[in-house]
Amino acid sequence: MAKHIGIVGCSAPGAALCYQTICSEGAAIMGPHAHPEISMHTHPLSKYMDYIYGDMWEGVVNLMLSSASKLESAGADFLICPDNTIHEVFDDVEAKSSLPWLHIAREVAKEAVLRGFARPAVLGTRYLMTGSVYSEACKLYDLNPAIPAEPDMERINRIIFSELVYAEIIQESKKYIHDQIRMLGEKGCDCVVLGCTELPLIVLPDESPLPVLDSTRILSRAALKYAMEN
Repeated sequence: MAKHIGIVGCSAPGAALCYQTICSEGAAIMGPHAHPEISMHTHPLSKYMDYIYGDMWEGVVNLMLSSASKLESAGADFLICPDNTIHEVFDDVEAKSSLPWLHIAREVAKEAVLRGFARPAVLGTRYLMTGSVYSEACKLYDLNPAIPAEPDMERINRIIFSELVYAEIIQESKKYIHDQIRMLGEKGCDCVVLGCTELPLIVLPDESPLPVLDSTRILSRAALKYAMEN
């Protein structure tokens, strides 16, 4: 019997894509219309952002643990979080949680190695690009990540929080992000990590200047695999 997956959501598009991926790709493993049991809990994104803007990361820990507790009560066997930025507090959350977790950036790093990449460009919120989530995960797998320059990080951050979290696609913003990926490729990057779970809305694999590592779908597939393990 497949394990019950618990999804600790943060922003709506990322959580929805994670849920949809597990459901749609579960059928290839389990048979028509089948997928593991899934429960999801999300606190409002505004609560997370109040703590992040205030640099009060313990509040993020508490929100994630609150969701984890609710999901455990619902019967979840393990947990995932389809949000890269709040993985900044993953170690604290994992240490205080009674259920096992999968780490989104570590799953992405493993996928990069499997596909033969060595120099990933990492895009996401400013907090994610300047934080330790991907630098530490890449270090574990001998990858050499790169991020955009400071002004470009700020604009990408604005696009995410002003447009993508509302599932709003603006062509000017799409072109800008594609240009950033192209420039990072010219500096030696061999793939791009969509390190924000909203970026798949605007960076499609067949349009991207670099091969895409979609963190949301990679985490979802890792959860499917873990759910099916005895």
